[in-house]
Amino acid sequence: MGQRFETIILIGRPAAGKSEVIDFLKKTDEAERAQRFHIGPFTEIDDFPFVWETFEIDDLLERLGRPRVFTTKDYYFTGDHLWNLFIERINLEFRKRLARDVEFTTQQTVLVEFSRGGENGFGEAFSHLADEILGRAGIVYINVSYEESCRKNRRRFDPAQADSILFHALPDEKMEFYYRTNDWERLSGGRKAGRIRIRGFDVPFAVFDNEPERTDDPAKLGPALEQVFAALWAQMNPSAAT
Repeated sequence: MGQRFETIILIGRPAAGKSEVIDFLKKTDEAERAQRFHIGPFTEIDDFPFVWETFEIDDLLERLGRPRVFTTKDYYFTGDHLWNLFIERINLEFRKRLARDVEFTTQQTVLVEFSRGGENGFGEAFSHLADEILGRAGIVYINVSYEESCRKNRRRFDPAQADSILFHALPDEKMEFYYRTNDWERLSGGRKAGRIRIRGFDVPFAVFDNEPERTDDPAKLGPALEQVFAALWAQMNPSAAT
């Protein structure tokens, strides 16, 4: 792995700040990014495009006079199995990249991004992640309250860019239905850094507290990310100096 992360699983509530973190990293000089955050060149695998695609496919099917498959007319999922389908899509994208280049993760960091809610949302998602991801990964959880998640979700919405990673949003009733609770505190034991046992893998994690918000100010975000990535690096490389 050298001095860079191979894979980071970046998770949190909707609008917690995941996309803003990635946008900040994109805008940071590559040499500085590697030195401060242990991230050089990187690629993203975000499940939001897969989620949005299910809505689009169902709309097209309906236009063709066929029944919807994945979602209802008011855009609720027809079953919880679809959350695992999106994780399998992430796995597929990751494996395709490795198939094209077995050294892929030694040359680029892969940022895997998703949100989950419910009593076992993250636990269920983790259980479906591929071994190829879990064996290389550390987790960064961006921590905000449900109320803050709702506030930022409303703030970021741009109807003209509803399909974009930075500007999509959920109606309040769907936030309530899908994301009122999550299981991160249970999985992490309330710790700010440590390891989570997932299918035989001890996966390191670190928590980035983003309330009060720091992802809206690059002057605050850079130092905050430096701390959280240093904490994750220490978990993944306990004998190495950060």
